[in-house]
Parts: sequence; structure tokens; C-alpha cells
Amino acid sequence: MLGAELVAEVAPTGELLALALRRVEAGPIFTLNGGHLWGLYLGAQRRGVAMVDVRHEQTAGFAAEGWARITRRCGVAALTAGPGVTNAISAIVTAYQNDSPVLFLGGRTPSSRWGMGSLQELDHLPLVSSVTRSARTISSAAEAYPALLEAARTALGGRTGPAFVDVPVDVFLAGAEIPDEGAVGRVPTGLPEADPDQVRLVARMLRQARRPAIVAGSTVWWAHAEEELVRLAEAAAVPVVLNGMARGMLPPFHPLFASRAREVALGQADLILVVGAPLDFRLNFGQPPLFPKEAAVAYVDVDGFRKPRPGPALLGDVRTTLARLAEAAVPAQSRSEREAWVERVADRAAAARAADAELAAAGGSPVHPARLVAEVERFVDPDAILVGDGGDVVSFAGRLIHRRRPGLWIDGGAFGCLGSGLGYALAAKLAHPQRQVVVIAGDGAFGFSAMEFDTLVRHRLPVVCVIGNNGIWGLEKHPMQRLLGVSLLTDLAPGTRYDRVVEGLGGHGELVEHPEGIAPALDRAFRSGAPACVNVLCDPRIEYPRSSPLL
Repeated sequence: MLGAELVAEVAPTGELLALALRRVEAGPIFTLNGGHLWGLYLGAQRRGVAMVDVRHEQTAGFAAEGWARITRRCGVAALTAGPGVTNAISAIVTAYQNDSPVLFLGGRTPSSRWGMGSLQELDHLPLVSSVTRSARTISSAAEAYPALLEAARTALGGRTGPAFVDVPVDVFLAGAEIPDEGAVGRVPTGLPEADPDQVRLVARMLRQARRPAIVAGSTVWWAHAEEELVRLAEAAAVPVVLNGMARGMLPPFHPLFASRAREVALGQADLILVVGAPLDFRLNFGQPPLFPKEAAVAYVDVDGFRKPRPGPALLGDVRTTLARLAEAAVPAQSRSEREAWVERVADRAAAARAADAELAAAGGSPVHPARLVAEVERFVDPDAILVGDGGDVVSFAGRLIHRRRPGLWIDGGAFGCLGSGLGYALAAKLAHPQRQVVVIAGDGAFGFSAMEFDTLVRHRLPVVCVIGNNGIWGLEKHPMQRLLGVSLLTDLAPGTRYDRVVEGLGGHGELVEHPEGIAPALDRAFRSGAPACVNVLCDPRIEYPRSSPLL
């Protein structure tokens, strides 16, 4: 008698995708229900992959990016065909600019009807190819599992970033054998080590510099290299300016923390080591007066992206490179000379903190936005996750809020897209349900995603959103008036009751008109146990004193 033959198990495409998501330890699927994605939903349900539905695909994208930035694992957004994908373009570009590893999964019309005018028909790849690390269409069920693993490899490897995969409806209806999970190892993310000769060169530059400084950015976070950064700074006695997701890698009381003394730490440096930060507008493009013309510049990064000033570049594994530099960069100059430089920077930082404290104590009504930010910072727990979504009010937050460790502050980054805050907060609360999550939003930014309070209520996620409500587009009104002598299209309705909007959606809402009322309102908001809005009327006459050009 012939022995029974083993029969391979076959699964639909959506289930194969869900298996791949589990394999790469990706986050929950953030989505808005669309018929082109039903196959994915069924597969995710069967394989135990969590799904979270939102009110707009832009929020699905921002939530997936927020998950990636908080956890440093792949975020996932599923977007239905056509307008579902186009609605999320801003989130895709933001993930690209922020190097956030996000898997964007698109539905697509049946391949058998391409070009015939199907509902929501669109070839997505030309739209997303320039703002993702990879983009492809899955043409068969057998491709699904390996294609998604490859997309994850791309998203997590080298310079991290988003990857896009779309799946036609007829492919979702097909099936293929479930692959042997043992046949493929964990998704590799390693990079080669930097050139040893270049490492020795930069270490020698650090040893010999009289006034060195480090500016560190988000790539340090993605490289899991925060400890190595601190080790290097302390070994070499170098002040550190923090940018992007590097915020918090040195706490504000650390003697080498120099973010509030940039004009001295960078502006008077003779060597600036740029670690994982693009020289974009936030760093004045690496040009004077922030970067002195005569200063030497060196780089540690994964690649040569946005490095307009010449200098040695240690490209490859950032974590290993920082560790090597820490071993070799003990200053050759007298310790007293290096200590005098560190003290000069620290004195400027202390003066800036004193000025900030005076600003943060501003009284009166309407509320000064700096006082609003300071009240939030004083109230929240040390491990609270703060999210910035706005213009001037978030600039004040960036100036006054300095977290004690990384991963506790998220904003939209260099792309500057408004409306990201509630998506980021949604992801943060799911990733860390026991922590406080607070959004600091401008009233203009709040309008982009206010309906996501319905999402927070339905999923029982008690996020608190504090609105700096000044009734204007502040980032445009003041510069336009100053530069052009007129401000057009820059006014919103004054005193809008956004708190009542949130109450109407099932949350907790309060209006605050005086600075003394902010802390009690925050206390009631957290005690409510519901998603909450603290709507603070702010002074529209206040403009953030900006030093970097925005245009």
C-alpha cells in the first residue's frame, strides 16, 4: 500500500501577507475599510494580526509612521485603491523624509480590467516610486509572502524608510502554498563598517580640535546607537546638539547637552561632527552663521545624503562607528582647554534656560504659547510621550521641552505636514498603553484630523490633546505681515470651541482662558479616562522668534 503523501497547506494571498507581517514583527494594520482590501482583513483576522480603523487614510499613514518611530519596527498602513492611496501621499512623503520604516499596502483594481475604467482605478507606482525605498505590484499569490519580506528588508535596511506594495483584487482571491518559515532568517538590517582609515582620521580630528561639537539626528535613533553617542561625547568631552528623534539622548541636565546653546556650540566650533542628521533648513544648510565658514565638518551616517559641505564621511554602521570613535577620540589637547570650551557652551545654555524660564512664566490672558507649553511640561510624567502638531506653538514646544530620554517626543519633521498629531498619538498609546500621551496642537493643525477623536473614542484610547488656539495661521500671518506689509488668508475664527467638538464625539472637553487654569484642566482630562481636548485660548500677537529660514 502506498504511503499517504503530505499535502502542502494553501492559503489565500491576504493570509500570506498577514503571515509575513507577523514574521517581521510589524505593528498593527492601520486602515480605513475599503473593498479592495477585504482579502487582507480576512487574512489578518485569521492569523491574529491586529487592525485599527481610522477616519481618513492620512491618519492611517501617520499612525503607521508613529508606530515605527516609537518602536523602531515596521509600521503598517493598508490603503484602499485609488483615493485611499492618494489620501495618504502626505504621510508616505513624511515617512520618507523621516526615514521611518513603514509598509504601505495598497489595494488595486483587478488586473484583468486595467485600463477599462474600473472603480478607483489608478496605477499607484508612478505616484509613490520617488518617495519610497521600493514600490511594486504583487502579480500572483505565490509572490505575496516573499515580496512583503523583501519590502521589510528594504524598509529596515541601510537608510530606513517606507516601502510600498499593492495587490490587485483578483490576486487577493487567489492562493498559494504557505512557505516554510524556517527557510528564511530574520530580516537582515546590517550595514558594513566604515572605512577604518577614515575612522582614524576623524578620531584624530576630534582629539586635536580646540572647540569640537557634535550635532546628532534621527539616524542615531534608527541605528539604536544612543548609548554609543553618549559614550563618544563623554570620552571626547564634546558638547552635543540634538535634532529630530535624537532629542532626549542626552538629558537637559547633562553637562554636554548643548541644544539651547547652538549659536555657541556650533557657531564658535572649529570642528563639527554631524551624526545622522541632514544639513537641511533646521541646521541652516550647514552654512554661516550657524556653521562657521572656517570650521571643519565630518560625518557619521549610513550614506551621503544631504552633506553639502566637504569633509570626511564615515558611512556604514553608525552604531559601530560611534563605538570605534569613542575608543579613539580622547582629546589630545589639554583637558583644561577642552573643559573651558565645554564650560563656555554650558554658560550659554544656562543663560538660555534662564531666558526660557522667564518666557515660560508669562502671565495674562490670552495665554502666551510658551506658558502653555511650560504648563504641559511641568504636569506630565517623566515617561510621557509628547506629540507636536502645528506651527509656532510646536516651535515653542521644541524650544522649551527637553525629554530625559529618546523616543518621548514626536513631531512631523522637516516635511512639516500638519494633521499628523492624532495619528502619532494613536500609535503611541497603542504601543505604550500605560503611559500618558499628550498632543500639543495648533488650532489650524487640529482641524486637519479632528474627526480622529471618534477613532480614539471607539478604540478607548485616552489621549489628551492640548490646543494652542490663537485663531490664526501663526506661522504665516506674522512673517507675511513683516515681510510683505500685509497678511492675507491667515485668520481663523477666534475662540472656536474645539472642546465641544470633542465632547460631541464622546470625549472630554474643556475651555481654558487663563494660564492658572491649564494644570487643573489637564488633571481633569487625565482623570476622565476618556480621549480629551484642553482648548487653551492663546495670544495671537505672539510670534515665535525664529532663527532658521523656512523658505
